[in-house]
Amino acid sequence: MSELPGRVRRAFADHDGFEAVAADEYASTASPFDARVTVDGVDNGHVSFAVETRVPTLSAVVEDEVADVVEEGWYETFELRASDAAGVTRGDHALEPAVRRAGEEVVVVVEYTDIDERRGVDDAAALVTFVEGTFVQGVIPGYDYTEPVTSLMSSARDAGGF
Repeated sequence: MSELPGRVRRAFADHDGFEAVAADEYASTASPFDARVTVDGVDNGHVSFAVETRVPTLSAVVEDEVADVVEEGWYETFELRASDAAGVTRGDHALEPAVRRAGEEVVVVVEYTDIDERRGVDDAAALVTFVEGTFVQGVIPGYDYTEPVTSLMSSARDAGGF
């Protein structure tokens, strides 16, 4: 891949939610999950973004055993919720999130292009936050959770004044 244009590098550098980890890859600094954005070139001024966010499966963050039927239902619900990602972006993107299991993780990949690199970076941050929120929506009461769920729930309670 050729070097990214300065306008794209500056857009990421100016955004407080990312840090460069490679010439064409940026890691989210605002999420407890592994979330990265790969920028794959510029074509006719349009920048291609691929946002990949990895979240743990339900059974990976629960101290006790999770029944297979519960795990499967959790995954299916997460997958359905993740398909609504287009509603959180400012750009007019026809988003089709790809959701798959990878061991004890669920990987969500969203790809899009944008002529406005700053809007594209903002949309990448919004997508990472959306996937994090989608994960939190899937927390099922009654289980004893481990990190990062305990911290996420604690932050939510603090923000809500509970």
